[in-house]
Amino acid sequence: MIPDYESIMLPLLELLSDNEIHTLNECHNELAVHFDLTEEEIRQLLPSGKQPTFRNRLGWARTYMQKAGLVESPKRANYKITSKGVGVLSKDLKKIDGSFLKQFPEFIEFQSLKKQPTIPIDNINFSQKDSPEEKIEYAYEKLKNDTGIELLNNIKSCSPDFFERLVIDLLISMGYGGSRKDAGEAMGKSGDGGIDGIIKEDKLGLDVIYIQAKRWENTVPIKEIRDFTGALASKKARKGIFITTSNFPKSAFDFVKLVDCKIIVIEGLLLTELMFEYNLGVTVEKTYQAKSIDSDYFIED
Repeated sequence: MIPDYESIMLPLLELLSDNEIHTLNECHNELAVHFDLTEEEIRQLLPSGKQPTFRNRLGWARTYMQKAGLVESPKRANYKITSKGVGVLSKDLKKIDGSFLKQFPEFIEFQSLKKQPTIPIDNINFSQKDSPEEKIEYAYEKLKNDTGIELLNNIKSCSPDFFERLVIDLLISMGYGGSRKDAGEAMGKSGDGGIDGIIKEDKLGLDVIYIQAKRWENTVPIKEIRDFTGALASKKARKGIFITTSNFPKSAFDFVKLVDCKIIVIEGLLLTELMFEYNLGVTVEKTYQAKSIDSDYFIED
């Protein structure tokens, strides 16, 4: 039987206990043997048909322990136990699960980034009172939140130049900027403190919007917002957008309400929401149509 993702955590950490770097494929193959999975079980796919169930659950086990600081990734698809992970193994545990991981501040912070607690899609427990539509929406929101966190992590790992291009692609997808060539040339050319680029508000260029795009891990200091506002004032600009991969303090939102120019601040979670809405950096794997009875069809003349 294919184990759930929490049952994979401890065996995965034990597999990494040799303190060597292991590829994801190595972990997959060795754990498949550990759990005595048949070829049919290894090939069994998720309902979407896009990924094997066991590999999906192994991915979740790795992600959760990595967020808790027990596992690290020296490079893509390669994993190694951390000193904290070694300490956990020394406790001779019978199981590692989500409740156990909550003792680690990094894991709590990871969960706090989500609007709802994240549960892998194949481990959602529904209430018997939920309607079929509610179950579908609940599952969709869970999957969306999980993917959003991974999306934000990918953005943070990219270069500053790539992030600026991402911002341009997003604004163009939203209807700003005129042509892609014009928008791309405007980014990174300003050279003024607090301004990374300029983009047209519409295709005709009736007005312009000044942009600040910064990859941050910690909360953006209010000073950055003040500097951006000062740069806008020096240009006699009326509109600006400040986009970050992290978040802003409440004082930043209060501050932008008081200034004369219009400033929109976009935090990491809102950034991923917009990327979802405009299909940037994500692909549609499968579409489900919710259908209801056409009562008119059954009306007899």
